Amino acid sequence: MAGNLSRSGLDAFRAAAQRHVADDNVPGLVALVASGDQVHVEALGRLSAGGPPVARDSLFRIASTTKPITGAATLALVAEGLVGLDEPVDRLLPELANRRVLRQMNAPLGDTVPAIRPVTARHLLTFTFGFGMSGEMFTAPEPWPAVAAAEALRLVAFGPPDPALPLDPDAWISALGSLPLMAQPGERWLYNTGAQVLGVLLARAAGMSFGDVLRTRILEPLGMTGTGFWTSDTGRLAQSYRPGPAGLETWDPPDGRWSTPPAFEDGAGGLLSTVDDLLAFARMLRDDGGRVLAPEAAAAMRTDQLTPAQKALGGLGPGFFDGQSWSFGQAVQDGGAFGWDGGLGTSWLVDPAAGLIVIVLTQRMFESPALPSVHRDIQAAAHAALG
Repeated sequence: MAGNLSRSGLDAFRAAAQRHVADDNVPGLVALVASGDQVHVEALGRLSAGGPPVARDSLFRIASTTKPITGAATLALVAEGLVGLDEPVDRLLPELANRRVLRQMNAPLGDTVPAIRPVTARHLLTFTFGFGMSGEMFTAPEPWPAVAAAEALRLVAFGPPDPALPLDPDAWISALGSLPLMAQPGERWLYNTGAQVLGVLLARAAGMSFGDVLRTRILEPLGMTGTGFWTSDTGRLAQSYRPGPAGLETWDPPDGRWSTPPAFEDGAGGLLSTVDDLLAFARMLRDDGGRVLAPEAAAAMRTDQLTPAQKALGGLGPGFFDGQSWSFGQAVQDGGAFGWDGGLGTSWLVDPAAGLIVIVLTQRMFESPALPSVHRDIQAAAHAALG
């Protein structure tokens, strides 16, 4: 299938990316646009300020772009009969059986009622199992009791991923199970934690580590050889930066937290990947599952899975669900595009109606839930490059 990207459009795509590349802005990036069989990649800047140049196969921390990969692995195990989509998770996760639920999300930990239904894999996939991030918690005058307790237990449920987390999967799920849910299962969308729980669920269902579940069901079949929870090839890994008062500050160096195997393989945000690996995953979902998912499973990942009542209770901030909803581990837009971004500096978008895939990998952490201008500008240039 031929592509429709014009030469002048690709020149403008490169220019849109290049405008943002500077040691004090975005030290380096890899940007990809694909239309049909036509694939164009720009590798610009450096892996660290003043460091080696970025290459097409450079590794980036993809953070929440991990979530759709976790979602696909879940549906693969559902197809194998190892997980029931609507079966209570109690069989595999007894730590989450017989839940208590806070009367209000900001209530004291002891102010609870019984859960009206058990947690299911569908709840975890759709982020409606009752625990996670909401916009209100970030504007609260002081941390909610559930948030403070989760932070004290080092669950890493409400911030950037941290492979240095000392808890193994059993200890992590036990710690989570010691807390009440923040909302009734199935009631509302709460971000992030559902994908972390899925990693523990899938490992127990398959009798292997979560990393091995991803490797055997998704990564190896798709040839995603650069994707994993850590790397010994740190010379390919970009330095991670966050904006600070005096400019960019190092958040994680190449030989930092992603250079050794983690105790907890985080299904919400722990993966490293490359632009071509993410292209392979995007094409699989676009093309009805390829060798890893049944067509109906791939279609489900491209389809809104939330009810109006679940969305009405809000998302990560005002207007979060304007023009988009949530499927299994990723956002789906009203126009049919799908994908999800990673707060450590990545974006991943598949637009079947336009025939486009756009992937942007940087090492600059987001400053808000809004997509940074470097990603918006490159996505706009990709759509404009269509002849």
